[in-house]
Amino acid sequence: MNEHLKNLRKKNKLTQENVAEQLHVSRQAVAKWESGDTVPDLNHAIALARLFNVRLDDLAGEATEYGIGPKGKHIFGLTTIGERGQIVIPKKARDLFQLQAGDKLLILGDEEQGLALVKNEHFLTFADDIFAAQRNDDE
Repeated sequence: MNEHLKNLRKKNKLTQENVAEQLHVSRQAVAKWESGDTVPDLNHAIALARLFNVRLDDLAGEATEYGIGPKGKHIFGLTTIGERGQIVIPKKARDLFQLQAGDKLLILGDEEQGLALVKNEHFLTFADDIFAAQRNDDE
């Protein structure tokens, strides 16, 4: 946790004093958390997760080579496009989004923001909701 705290603080361009003020603790307490001498209690850990907009389990978890992203945002690693355009979706992503062999994914693209993969069934449900809302407005 201590390395996460230090990295998140620096990434957010905050000093130990800034963090201490926002959590109503001393700068020394923040320094001890970052050095690993002590760990924040649960209330302070929750406040830190909120301050840095990360999930509590990410804050407390093992460091990854990609660091911690904002809450709900993930980096799953790299994949290589095969000769026929196929890609492999990393297991952690498949598990998180409950993707299984045979699922159909809709590929969306934005020339400025990139590609997105959406489970077809979720997109169809969303489209049905849009059409239903349009019908309600027309009536």
